[in-house]
Amino acid sequence: MGKGLKDNLNSQYFEAANKLKKQERQRIVAYVESYDDIFFWRTVLSRFEDETHYFECMLPSHKKLDRGKKAVLSLPGLGPAMIACVDADYDYLLQGATQQSQKVLDNPYVFHTYAYAIENLQCYAPSLHDCCVAVTLNDHRIFDFEDYLQQYSEAIFPLFIWSVLVYRKGLHNKFSLSDFNRIVDPGGFSVDNPGASIAHLRHKVGVKVRQLQHDFPGNKEEYLKTKDSIKSLGVTPQTTYLYVQGHALFDSVVVPILNKVCNRLRQERQDEIARTAVHHMQKQNEMSCYEHSVQDIRQTLKKNYGYMLSASFRRILEDIKKRIIDK
Repeated sequence: MGKGLKDNLNSQYFEAANKLKKQERQRIVAYVESYDDIFFWRTVLSRFEDETHYFECMLPSHKKLDRGKKAVLSLPGLGPAMIACVDADYDYLLQGATQQSQKVLDNPYVFHTYAYAIENLQCYAPSLHDCCVAVTLNDHRIFDFEDYLQQYSEAIFPLFIWSVLVYRKGLHNKFSLSDFNRIVDPGGFSVDNPGASIAHLRHKVGVKVRQLQHDFPGNKEEYLKTKDSIKSLGVTPQTTYLYVQGHALFDSVVVPILNKVCNRLRQERQDEIARTAVHHMQKQNEMSCYEHSVQDIRQTLKKNYGYMLSASFRRILEDIKKRIIDK
């Protein structure tokens, strides 16, 4: 059987469909990698909708469970009415060193997160206190997330440069992202003494950097060039956490910290209820009411949109405006 028109969806198809609906708003289809990405890209694209056009975020295929970045980037015929929205991963930092990086950077209808992934933006440091408040209903600032993630970023930055360098050279089998993630996992963390985990991290990073210097002798000049290059792309020693693998940051760094901070804040609130309740029944009712009001940490983080204040988010908006809206 021959393929129907809908089996060859591309920008021209959607542009033609729009012309048949002259009185209606024009639809721009935005293909994303997974279900979780739909909400994020809606927060990006919705602000550009008006009486002339609207966006619809969807997955690459209705007929089979094609998911992920490769499925989105392999879609033919991207254009003004059909765009691709993906995580930057390392493709942004590789600056065309691989075919996939070229696809992400060279096609004006492919938009990316600048940060490694959506998870990194959900972990945007200035927004994490608000997440704790949403989870615990306690606005007591007992931990400085911005300072910790700045120190974390500065500690891992020298090793991050090596990671980008070996990926640009196609030598990631010598030092993979999995290797990098294992080293930059801060491990044990204490709310009262966060500096201990940073000191441990600096030690681990130092050991690995010395090993890489030994394994790749004569690369000092290239290391310094890579450092300058990634800084020119917006990566700073203080914001490296936004450019490491998103799942690793979310699961191994931020969620464990939030768990400990939120447990402390919940306990504070429960102690306050126990202390101020006039009698046992009031205490039980108040405790029950409080427990029904607190939120799940991971789900709260997944729906965190404090990233709208980040530089990465502003850059995405600028790209959409320049390449789609102002065309």
